[in-house]
Amino acid sequence: MKLVEYPDSEMMMIDLADMIASELENTLLTHDHASLAVPGGTTPGPIFDNLCAAKLDWGRVHVMLTDERWVPETSDRSNTRLLRERLLTDQAAKAVYVPLYADADTPEEKLADLQSTLEPVLPISVMLLGMGADMHTASIFPGADKLDEALHGNDTLVAMRAPGAPEPRITLSANVLKGAINRHLVIIGAEKRAALERAKTLTPEEAPVAAILPGTTVHWAES
Repeated sequence: MKLVEYPDSEMMMIDLADMIASELENTLLTHDHASLAVPGGTTPGPIFDNLCAAKLDWGRVHVMLTDERWVPETSDRSNTRLLRERLLTDQAAKAVYVPLYADADTPEEKLADLQSTLEPVLPISVMLLGMGADMHTASIFPGADKLDEALHGNDTLVAMRAPGAPEPRITLSANVLKGAINRHLVIIGAEKRAALERAKTLTPEEAPVAAILPGTTVHWAES
């Protein structure tokens, strides 16, 4: 794990957007396509605002989420909605979106279809992750019903239900997350820095983010 500290989050978001754009550009120099996986939630929004204006051959970039809440895109809780509003716009409107949600009552009903769409664009070229204060990453939560499968299984996607998560989730497995060629984790604030330090001493079952820390660059700002 490499830790990069920034004087403030605004500078961190700009630098991260530039770094991600550079890694995608380098991938496109030697590959027909590149893939970018990103989280939802509030933290990455400013990164998306900067990244969407990058002058890349976005038509050759496949963009996906690391995880999604099983809610329609019209919901305020939809990560897909956030992505369409803040990343898949401007120059990045030309990117190819790979969905993690389909219209069904439960994620299990669409799991096989979503996996078949996702697998051809793996491994992920560039991945951005977040982390909760409970040390979850993507939607791999401590105490989740499919935690062992998500951490140690070979499936691409896992449907998850967890204490404190109001709706079912669908998440990339740790196997896929660890397979990403360039991995970045972004966190803000003293609470999450402390959680990161705890995670380094715990098992992935106790702190799921620990599963992806080796080989990952962690970006942190105090505020």
